[in-house]
Amino acid sequence: MYKVAVLGDRDSIYGFAALGLEIYPVEDAVDGAHTLRRLAEGEYAVVYITEALAGQIEEELDKWRSRPLPAIIPIPGVSGNTGLGMRIVKKSVEQAVGSDII
Repeated sequence: MYKVAVLGDRDSIYGFAALGLEIYPVEDAVDGAHTLRRLAEGEYAVVYITEALAGQIEEELDKWRSRPLPAIIPIPGVSGNTGLGMRIVKKSVEQAVGSDII
């Protein structure tokens, strides 16, 4: 059975534990990239990642973007929305459809 994880700074992801999701707080980009790699190679179908962390490890995210699992979904953190999540969704739609429809 597949699992769902949330990755990012502790303050941004702590509340997701109350929903039954597995949380993985990280302190820096190196730890974040390593943890993402471990989760992606494991039994996780969905990994939510804070936009702040996603912006720091975009190279690692690109390695997993073309694979069907896990779905890596950026979410705003406590610092607010950076717009990265929307840019990633826009890029994925353009890739799938062939043009910018958003």
